[in-house]
Amino acid sequence: MIRLGIAEDSPYILKALIEKLSSIPEVLLKIKALNGKDLLEKIQLDSNLDLILMDIEMPEMNGIEATYQIKQRWPQIKVVMLTVFDSDDKIFNSIRAGADGYLLKDAENQDLEKAIRDTLEGGAAMTPSIALKTLRLLRNPHLPENLEDPEEVRLSKREIEILEQLSKGLKYKMIADNLFLSVGTVKKHVDNIYSKLQAHNKLEAIQKAKSNRLIG
Repeated sequence: MIRLGIAEDSPYILKALIEKLSSIPEVLLKIKALNGKDLLEKIQLDSNLDLILMDIEMPEMNGIEATYQIKQRWPQIKVVMLTVFDSDDKIFNSIRAGADGYLLKDAENQDLEKAIRDTLEGGAAMTPSIALKTLRLLRNPHLPENLEDPEEVRLSKREIEILEQLSKGLKYKMIADNLFLSVGTVKKHVDNIYSKLQAHNKLEAIQKAKSNRLIG
């Protein structure tokens, strides 16, 4: 039996995915989540999963950040990004977060089944268009880092302090205690950091800050 989870915020797309999965033998859908935060909470209750089909753009917590956290805590769970986006930065950041595959949502039933089985056997599931883009990114890994020049990116001293602590894996509460701030203030600084660096999650913000030589 293949134990699956899905994270998808669109009820329409979620229903379509469930219908596709119903035609695949030996698949048991154990978890349905509306966003990354919801998914992580459900996995904490039952982490006995083989693979997750992960949307990227979701409220509360996007799929890239959720993938990163899952791979940190439950590295045995495979994650296949299932999305309408095939942009370079989405592919690059998904792979960097630990995704095991990357499929477009319009994949046919047989392609979805093959992707699931290939991934569980240790392969990397990708539609042809994604595979071509991935090869391009591997040849030029800095391509999607469309950042401003270092002198044009400005973070305050406090924002840099918080980002440095985030890069060490510290949680908001510990950062707040270390810097004598409230957790709410830390969150506001993090929101500002994301905005200034045009980042969508912690991993991306840290990577971009390092690329801009803002932190070591």
